[in-house]
Amino acid sequence: MRPDSRLPGLLCALLLSCLAPLSHAQVTAFVDVRVIPMDTERVLEGHTVLVEGDRIVAVGPRETVPVPADAVVIEGRGRHLMPGLAEMHGHIPPPNQPAETVEEVLFLYLANGITTVRGMLGYPGQLDLRERANRGDLASPTLYLAGPSFNGNAVSSPAQAEERVRAQAAEGWDLLKIHPGLSREQYDAMARTANSLGIRFGGHVPADVGLDHALDMGQETFDHVDGYVEALGGGLTSVNVVELNRLVQKTIQKGAWIVPTMALWETLFLTTPLEDMLAYDELKYVPQTAVDSWSNQYRSRASSGQYDPATSRAVIDLRMRVLGALSDAGARILMGTDAPQQFSVPGFSLHREMLVMAGAGMSPRQIMVSGTRNVGDYFAHKDTFGRVAAGHRADLLLLESNPLEDISRIADHAGVMVRGTWYSRAEIDARLATIAAKYAR
Repeated sequence: MRPDSRLPGLLCALLLSCLAPLSHAQVTAFVDVRVIPMDTERVLEGHTVLVEGDRIVAVGPRETVPVPADAVVIEGRGRHLMPGLAEMHGHIPPPNQPAETVEEVLFLYLANGITTVRGMLGYPGQLDLRERANRGDLASPTLYLAGPSFNGNAVSSPAQAEERVRAQAAEGWDLLKIHPGLSREQYDAMARTANSLGIRFGGHVPADVGLDHALDMGQETFDHVDGYVEALGGGLTSVNVVELNRLVQKTIQKGAWIVPTMALWETLFLTTPLEDMLAYDELKYVPQTAVDSWSNQYRSRASSGQYDPATSRAVIDLRMRVLGALSDAGARILMGTDAPQQFSVPGFSLHREMLVMAGAGMSPRQIMVSGTRNVGDYFAHKDTFGRVAAGHRADLLLLESNPLEDISRIADHAGVMVRGTWYSRAEIDARLATIAAKYAR
């Protein structure tokens, strides 16, 4: 009998069918939505955005993008779709905290449209949490984590600094966190080793190092606008404009990034009254013990005699001027708040931060860029995200109105998508209510 010439092809097709997924990834369609792609200054009217798996696969006018019959359709008429936001100086509770506490913090970020968190103080065992979160095992933003801190207590010699860098790079941390207390020799050993291994570092500027030298050594992020007030000589009554412009231009030339955390500094310098912060509605999502601790820390600083109101106000005003100068000159800014922190509730603190950034002269679009496109550019070696465009990670925020007209409108969202998983406002509000009930005073 003559062999069937189709057999090899049939066997090949059978083999491929066994290797292929049994079902295709879920498709979600945002239809007839106004898209804020964050690539240029534009709003795309009447568009459809298709998401398959964890990727955006199509963006185009509704008449040109067919919606699959089995797609989950999310109505966009009258709404605006933008990339999800980022918390670029956030904190994740350590693994010794109850799992429920960790998951609540991650959810609070997500509930406010934060789809990416750069955790800025790592703990042993936390890399497992990063993997679980990024797989989608938890309702969580995508996590990128700094390792345990480099500081004066953790590092006692240049050799130890080098060894610590090599260990954290081998363990797989996303970056190194710098705290105060390092000597210049220890810092330089850390920086040279990090640069040779290709692991980035950022955070504070140790006093012995100074802003200029940190920029020269390749520090990538300057969190809390750290080092700038000191580099300006601490002059609070008058500012050396020439020196400020030099520092701004050097920041841009060196390719550094600024993570302002402005609202928190107003808390730390006592320029926001305690009574105002105790009235924050979002405190219902944190334990009373945390609120009491924050209040006690505030009162302790107030009674220490170290914070003269006029001097504190001058420090905050100078920080605002520095941020405004950096923004006006085109320096790269990344949105961050340092939550959870004193009266900075995860996620909710971002909305307060955006208002302070606006007070420094940043436009709504500049503020949005700092939490979307700039973050995608910063993490371009890790993934593609930060814009509403085909091929980008499907991190999206659906808003009821246009935030380009008023940045506070970002708080009024209809839902959040993280890595292709959609969380409706109703789902988010239901879980927030459960957390609030747990901590009811």
